Amino acid sequence: MNFKYNVVCMIGLSIALIGCDSGLPEANSVNCAGRGMESSLPAFKNNEAARQAFIDKCDALSKEK
Repeated sequence: MNFKYNVVCMIGLSIALIGCDSGLPEANSVNCAGRGMESSLPAFKNNEAARQAFIDKCDALSKEK
């Protein structure tokens, strides 16, 4: 019984974690600052238009402050 429960929980957690990858990162204060920017930009490596839009949104966020 305990083994079956562990397997079911492991499968459920795996499905939940796979679903967390929602695609391209959004422009917010965390993703637009330093290390966040470094980790966000590689997600746009095949989409230059989306990359430029992300950078533009980050610039707009920094000007709002």
